[in-house]
Amino acid sequence: MFAILLYPLGLTLWTSLYDGQTSGQLSGHLSLRAYAELASSTLFLKVLRNTFEIAITGTLVSLVFGYPVAMHLAAQPPRRRTACLVMVMLPFWTSILVKSFALVAVFGNQGLVNQLLGFLSGGQINLPMMFNRVGVVLGMINFLLPFMILSILGSLLALDRRLILAAETMGAGPLRIFWKIILPLSLPGVVAGVLINVTLSIGMYITPALLGGRQDMMVANLVDFYTRQTLDWTAASATAVALLAISGLLVAMLGRVRGGLSGGAA
Repeated sequence: MFAILLYPLGLTLWTSLYDGQTSGQLSGHLSLRAYAELASSTLFLKVLRNTFEIAITGTLVSLVFGYPVAMHLAAQPPRRRTACLVMVMLPFWTSILVKSFALVAVFGNQGLVNQLLGFLSGGQINLPMMFNRVGVVLGMINFLLPFMILSILGSLLALDRRLILAAETMGAGPLRIFWKIILPLSLPGVVAGVLINVTLSIGMYITPALLGGRQDMMVANLVDFYTRQTLDWTAASATAVALLAISGLLVAMLGRVRGGLSGGAA
């Protein structure tokens, strides 16, 4: 653990605090200069806003599409559910690079979707779905949706079916059963899915780099910009530490919310 996790993180933290460019001296000193510049940087604040906007959008869309799929899987017999889960897990078995280029082939300006729309409309419709915010969200959904489905499915499978039978016996309809029984008892799985999706989303690098536009840079891409373009390793390390702190805070906050929901359900 020390070799592969703690040591690199400690080195990154040290780099973000060590200012070796003061007064033209080779030997620097510890300083919070990089963090102060980061807090006042218009670029960082804009990228941070983009990161949260994209992460929240991708998470919400994954929730909207993932919840019905999880409900469908929970209603299947075990053998059929296993076969369906294999299809849900397929994205995990494919390289994210391959999936990104496949999305370009499907949703690009000359992709399958636009070719079909152009054929149906006589060439009047061509939707820009790649190399912009839409492309980033589509790429993230492709990666995040299995996490959301599996998290919600676990809560749905743990639901006591006798509650639904009792509600049906008392005359409750499907919609009322969903709002009063299924949705409240599945909230721990929903929160877990949101926790996983948001945490993974804010650290994404490849998807916005390949499928996003110039205005869709995320924090991980900003770290790459500092290391490869400006060669400012101190700013890159400070940005990486800030991203780690935000992720840790988010995990802690949502973890407490999930624990409260689980305790309430019990």
